[in-house]
Amino acid sequence: MEASVALLLCLSLFPGFSQGRVVREDEAGFAECNVFFPGRVPPEGFTEPFHVKVCQQYNKEPRFATLYSTKDKIPLYSAFKYTKAAQNEEENWLVEPQIDDPGNAQHEMVHEAEVVGTVANLGANQALASDYVSSGYERGLLNPSLLNEDDFQVATYTLTNAVPLSPSMSKSWHRDIRRVVELALVPHCSKKDHLYLLAGAVPSSVRVKGKISVPETLWLAACCDAPEGWSLGLVKKINDENSLADLTVGQLERQVLSGVHLFKGNCGEDNQSQEKTEAILQVISQIRSGEQVGTSDKQEATDSGLVRKLAGIIATPFVKLLELLIYIFAELVKFVFYFLWLVTKRAVGTVLDGVCSLWSGVVSYLKAISMVLISIPYDVGRVIVNIFLGFLQIVQDVASLTYRILCIPLGFALHLAAFPYHSLCAIPSVLSDVAAGIGGTFSLLLDATATVLHAFWYLAGHLVKRFVPKGSSDD
Repeated sequence: MEASVALLLCLSLFPGFSQGRVVREDEAGFAECNVFFPGRVPPEGFTEPFHVKVCQQYNKEPRFATLYSTKDKIPLYSAFKYTKAAQNEEENWLVEPQIDDPGNAQHEMVHEAEVVGTVANLGANQALASDYVSSGYERGLLNPSLLNEDDFQVATYTLTNAVPLSPSMSKSWHRDIRRVVELALVPHCSKKDHLYLLAGAVPSSVRVKGKISVPETLWLAACCDAPEGWSLGLVKKINDENSLADLTVGQLERQVLSGVHLFKGNCGEDNQSQEKTEAILQVISQIRSGEQVGTSDKQEATDSGLVRKLAGIIATPFVKLLELLIYIFAELVKFVFYFLWLVTKRAVGTVLDGVCSLWSGVVSYLKAISMVLISIPYDVGRVIVNIFLGFLQIVQDVASLTYRILCIPLGFALHLAAFPYHSLCAIPSVLSDVAAGIGGTFSLLLDATATVLHAFWYLAGHLVKRFVPKGSSDD
């Protein structure tokens, strides 16, 4: 219990250690989570575009792999290797931001409350804790937390590893799977070999709040990767919590998972030991019938259970007190660090503001001095140019005034001197004009006289021709 409390304390102080990376399409299989499959080859046949591969991590290490359906909002299977069963479990549910928002920069599993408002379309492609509230269903883990310990156990509490189950079915599924793995499978697969487990669900048309598919079947496929390895399949119907059918992996693929191939090379199914298979099936049969498996009888198991319960009742107040003290200590540590960080931030901010203000003042002062120094020669040159231009304007004004004063008598003298010249020179021109006028008048008189005589001559000729007979003229 103390280990679980310490684990939760570390999780509260360092939540960023929990990660669940959505595997890109250009990566092979489940990337670094391929280690959870025999031969590092994931199952084949799950090819729908709404299938998302998630490499579940914690403390920067891969813990198990999940194939998630964004259409049904449940995992289709979770792949993991059995390590060691945990004695206690503490729930700490997380969500995967990148399933709803692939472009989100958050590359880790986080608490749902921490990303509300920061993740686009949160809940569009995955289930949320709020979807299970007042639904009558629990979040049933495909990779059961009690089959893991420490960091592996914490990593199982993600909604991408959970399917909606009734409380009784969830209890029955986890109880049966734990007993089958611990009592039937693990004893027949040595520690130096690897026991690979695939726990999955088959979606149905029944939906929780019209969103999350309730599985119609739960299944488990086990593979002992060893020279004399073996494989086994189990099926549990949702409508019968006491059902637990054992199958070969081939039968599981044909009857439940059509078109799917779970293990590379069938994990020794064709050559597995008949003796081991019968021993495993015998234990499973005992578990299915509810018989006590092991060397202890029912009374011993009951007594042991009562002792554990009594010890738990006695230890609970002390454990809760220890949890409270650890929580208070953690909060105090967080408060002290926050206070020191705030003081440091204020002090550094004040110093930086002072330095910035001083620097701005120095820059402004140097800028003003530079502008003044630069403007001095410019102003001196402008004054000299203005003085020179003023002097030229004065000279121009004096010359213009002098010219205008001298122009008055000089013009009068020139006009007066030119008058006799223009007067004498005009006499020939006038005489010429007078002669021309007289000549023109005389010529005009001659022309008029000639014209009158010509007219009389023409008239007399016409009258003679008109009135004098032609005969008398001939005589």
